[in-house]
Amino acid sequence: MIDALIPLLSLIALEVILGIDNIIFISILADKLPESQRNKLRFYGIGLAMVMRLALLAFISWILKLDKTLFSLFEIDFTGKGIILILGGLFLIYKSTKEIYHKTESLQNDQSTLPKVGSFGKLLGEVIILDLVFSIDSIITAVGMVNELWVMYTAVIVTVVIMLIASKPISEFISKHPSFKVLALCFLMMIGVSLIAEGFHFEIPKGYIYFSMAFAFLVDIIQMKTVPKNTTK
Repeated sequence: MIDALIPLLSLIALEVILGIDNIIFISILADKLPESQRNKLRFYGIGLAMVMRLALLAFISWILKLDKTLFSLFEIDFTGKGIILILGGLFLIYKSTKEIYHKTESLQNDQSTLPKVGSFGKLLGEVIILDLVFSIDSIITAVGMVNELWVMYTAVIVTVVIMLIASKPISEFISKHPSFKVLALCFLMMIGVSLIAEGFHFEIPKGYIYFSMAFAFLVDIIQMKTVPKNTTK
């Protein structure tokens, strides 16, 4: 039992880090809904992520086949996982770029350039697409770390509980600070690029991405704290 505790805690920590992408994406989409529906989208989105991951674990033998080469093109081997990551990365870049465009244009033009409020069903559909991409990546990562199936199930459930607790304060923080929303969108763009790169077997270490975004986040925090003081002079 003790021997399984370290892999379990390590897997939970890794799953939480990978889950940050999911939380940010859901938080940005939830900001488009009326306040009364935002918690519902967060709950459904993260809850469906847990259902998908538990279901994928039940088909673990099929999941492992996604790492097998389907075809080769220009001396690059494409797997089922790779194709899913490439499509998911393109979708994430498209959504992030679109949101950044609307955000920057709304600062220069009138309110007509603001993005329309999305319907709950449409936004939930977009969440499900990214849930699937992140879930497959998460499960394959988990399989590479541990052998016991119960450890994977436990890690998924604990991670989703942590994500549910953290999603609301993260969402409210992003909503209250527009500059951090743009930063979060840039972060999602970087994740999209890393997914595409991984799909082409050129893996960008996640640590580089998270460190650079943490540094940018720190700079934004410092700027947010100092600007009000300068304006009062």
